[in-house]
Amino acid sequence: MIAAIRGILESRDALALVVNVGPVSLRVSVPSTTLEHVGPVGGPVHLYTYLHVREDELTLYGFHGDDARRMFEHLITISGVGPKLALAVLSALQPETLAAVVAARDTVALTRVPGVGRKTAERLVLELKEKLEREWGAALPAYDGGGSLDEDVIAALMALGYTALEARRATAQAGSGADDVPLEDRVRRALQTLGG
Repeated sequence: MIAAIRGILESRDALALVVNVGPVSLRVSVPSTTLEHVGPVGGPVHLYTYLHVREDELTLYGFHGDDARRMFEHLITISGVGPKLALAVLSALQPETLAAVVAARDTVALTRVPGVGRKTAERLVLELKEKLEREWGAALPAYDGGGSLDEDVIAALMALGYTALEARRATAQAGSGADDVPLEDRVRRALQTLGG
């Protein structure tokens, strides 16, 4: 297995990076949370990787941290969760947030991820909880279940079809504002930054 790669970033898009590693360039599929941590084209890049092997295809997946790679490996062992859905989950939730959501059995938070329905969310909680308890033990992060208002804005934008990366950037650009500002107004401000 290819555990990690280090090279020069040749190009990037919303789904993948192309990394020059010596005489070859590798296309690496990544979650949007990893795109946020990668520097500009032409700069150095280091990714923890997972090579997914199928009869007709070899796909390399990359992550900015080893915890994200390990979480990806846990996710794809769950019945009905393939690499694409695992990437969607890790695009919406950082590994520590996902661990906390699972520990709290918050299926509602998981159903906010595009492609995750109620049954899949329940399966994720059921099958992932035991794996994470073995790996994280008592160090599982705390989760308040409510989520921040910014997370609600991000979830709303993703439900409208924007990527997690676009939603996060628009929410940050719009600013969080006062806590008493209604969710609809926060979403409207974020949409204005996306449109303008």
